[in-house]
Amino acid sequence: MKPQVRCDGVSRRELIRVGGLSALGLGLGQFLTLRKSCAGEKPSSPRAKSCILIWLDGGPSHLETFDPKPEAPEEVRGPLGTVATNLAGIRLSECLERTAGMMDKLAVIRSMTSPLGEHNFGTHYLMTGYKPSPALVYPTMGATVAQTRLSSKLLPANIAIPNLSPNVSGHGYLPPATAPFEVGGNPASPGFKVRDLDFYQGLNLERIDRRREIVRAFDQFSRSADANPLAADPTLEQAYNLIASADAKTAFNLFDESAAVRERYGRSGANGLGQSCLLARRLVERGVPFVTVTSNGWDTHQNVLQLKERYPNDRNAHLPTFDRALSALIEDLSERGMLDETLVVVMGEFGRTPKVNTSGGRDHWPNVFSVALAGGGVQGGQILGSSDPLGELPIERPVSPSDLAATLYSLLGIDPAGELHTSDGRPVRITPNGSSVISEIIG
Repeated sequence: MKPQVRCDGVSRRELIRVGGLSALGLGLGQFLTLRKSCAGEKPSSPRAKSCILIWLDGGPSHLETFDPKPEAPEEVRGPLGTVATNLAGIRLSECLERTAGMMDKLAVIRSMTSPLGEHNFGTHYLMTGYKPSPALVYPTMGATVAQTRLSSKLLPANIAIPNLSPNVSGHGYLPPATAPFEVGGNPASPGFKVRDLDFYQGLNLERIDRRREIVRAFDQFSRSADANPLAADPTLEQAYNLIASADAKTAFNLFDESAAVRERYGRSGANGLGQSCLLARRLVERGVPFVTVTSNGWDTHQNVLQLKERYPNDRNAHLPTFDRALSALIEDLSERGMLDETLVVVMGEFGRTPKVNTSGGRDHWPNVFSVALAGGGVQGGQILGSSDPLGELPIERPVSPSDLAATLYSLLGIDPAGELHTSDGRPVRITPNGSSVISEIIG
């Protein structure tokens, strides 16, 4: 993570270092105040209190997940079969058997479309709702939610498990405090611990308290010198609260969950996805409004069959692991009475080419792909839009990433036409002009 600097290029980290706090990545951050600057009226009754975004990094194949083509020629339909869902006439990939059994809780958009087929550009577009621009770096949806839902809770408002895709900056033009807190590591590892939540050698709460007072004294001196009223630094407060609070640390402790629950989500498999989704549930249960769960390895240029198994009878490859994790998350949220207020979103930066290439894989294909949603005000049991018989183009109800962002914001009670402000006061719409809410999927 690059050190955050003031407009004059001087990093506060260069002025003061507070031991282990600076290692959090939350840091002391800024010399100037991080102001909440959301303008525009918000919808009064959000349907979702929180969002869990499952990000399939690399571009998941729509043909091997939510939009299979069993009637297409072999070079299009690929090596996987399909499975019936609990909705008549709707089929998913054979590897999504558990998810297929709860299709009545899902809304799948099969007509997502974008012109951007590069990983960095596609990721930016899907995660921000804006096409990349050399003039301005836009914030991810998680950062926007953090900016508009500033709260006094101990846990950060925007958390990434284990980290955010490197193809986006995270906070964009918003204050660095809105960037996701990245837990790091692999939640499926036996000794998993969230990095930087424990004291470093030689540090304890008493010493950190003393250093915290030094920072406050520095702020008071700066206020006097500049005659410019400043509020408390929220990044410092957040870092201090995470280290000092046993309750905050408990939220990240998967060992508090029963063995049965952990097995339900899956303890092994690609990227520790099951345990990452379980951790996401624990966090939204404690009031975190936005959690991103990242699953890597979906860039299948070679041998798309490896998504199902890397060797005979393998159940820990990407698709079986994803199926188990997603179905467990939705079931768990539903059983706990949390699904109606928790929006679950599954997406990647684009889809894959309709024809299998000479290496048995599929290449980048942004022209049409799929996104799945559940809970949080989404009307389940439906397919929105469609692709053509070869999965090349949308033929019904094309949906742009900007439209998707507008819909997610609306469900979370954020006005898509509202404004945020850059550090120099420039107003920027939360979603681009022309974006529209996908009203059909809202219950």
